Amino acid sequence: MTEYLSYKQAMKYIGCNSYKTLGKLINEGLPIIQVGKTKKISKSAIDEFMKEHQKVINK
Repeated sequence: MTEYLSYKQAMKYIGCNSYKTLGKLINEGLPIIQVGKTKKISKSAIDEFMKEHQKVINK
């Protein structure tokens, strides 16, 4: 897998299947890279974002 992922690849990597969910993560601070009209998400940025936003949930 490459370092820079399309939105579809990023969704698969994260484990979600909704562009709405991905949009919510972007609104919460997941950085995107835009070159011209193409938007990509760095795999390492996803890893860092998920690490910073992890929560322990007790049932």
